[in-house]
Order: sequence, then structure tokens, then C-alpha cells
Amino acid sequence: MRDIVIPVALQDAMSREAQASREKQARIILGQAEMEIAHSFEEAAKSYLHNPTALHLRAMNMLYEGLKEKGALMLIPSSAVESMGMGGLMGAAALRQSTLTGDPGGGDLKKDA
Repeated sequence: MRDIVIPVALQDAMSREAQASREKQARIILGQAEMEIAHSFEEAAKSYLHNPTALHLRAMNMLYEGLKEKGALMLIPSSAVESMGMGGLMGAAALRQSTLTGDPGGGDLKKDA
């Protein structure tokens, strides 16, 4: 039997090669996941194409999910709010948020004294 000693430089090179291989595999898996997500979005877009009501309901659900988090802030273009007829809904959401936080002013903006 012989005792084989691998030089430190070779050990380092082998370690770097193994790490690079793991990183490559992780990026491949991430890329595949991104492709699957993109295909899912494509299918969702097809289903919303001829059903604007479903699209509006989905948008409203996304807003609800975003706003129900405590301390959440969501910026929404006014054109999106107008196209969904959500002016009243956004006002109600702001009122509800101010009720939950105990802010009688309805927001975090300071009022002039």
C-alpha cells in the first residue's frame, strides 16, 4: 500500500472546479424555473385575453394581497385605478388602513400647523 498525498494546489483547484460545477447546476435549475414561470404567465395571459372581468378581478386580488400586509405601501398608476373603476375601493382601502393604524388623518403625511 502507498500513501498518496495530493498537493494543496491540486486540492484547491479541485475544490474550485466542484464549486463552479455546483453554481452552474444552480443557474441551470433557476433558468428552467424561469422558463416554467414564463409559460405559466403566457397561459394566464391567454385566459385573460377574452375575459376582461377576470383580469380586473385578478388585479383587485393582487392589490388586496399587497395591501393586507401590515405597513405595506403600493404605488398604483392612476390610469390603472381608473380603468378598473377602483377609485372608491382605493379610498376604502386607505380608510381601512388608517383605521387599523389609528391615524385619524388617513395617512402618514404631516399636516400644516
